[in-house]
Amino acid sequence: MMARRNLATSLRRRRCPHPMMYYDRLPAELRLWLAGAALPWSPRSALKLWQRFERECRGDAVAMRRRLDQAEARMLARDAPRIWGMGYPPAEVTAGRGASVTAVPRRNLRGGLAADTAPL
Repeated sequence: MMARRNLATSLRRRRCPHPMMYYDRLPAELRLWLAGAALPWSPRSALKLWQRFERECRGDAVAMRRRLDQAEARMLARDAPRIWGMGYPPAEVTAGRGASVTAVPRRNLRGGLAADTAPL
């Protein structure tokens, strides 16, 4: 019996016959971003956003990653009240950094904070 994963998100779930095949075909920059993502993005939805941001940012990889971070932060902010309740995140957490709930720290592959994010 397959255990139910603890994935409480409003992201749509689709069954993909070969998810790793689609993942392997993604641009390297996008795969790197997905490796540190907080949500379980499907390769299809991530690629769709990536292509849109590529057009809008004219290929600027830093701006594209920033837009992906913002999109993920919006998803987390939308899901947070349903998952953790209306008081999340606590005011003292966001007040100390002068940022809103949309500030989501990115992690690099070694587990530390990414260079483009401030520590909590």
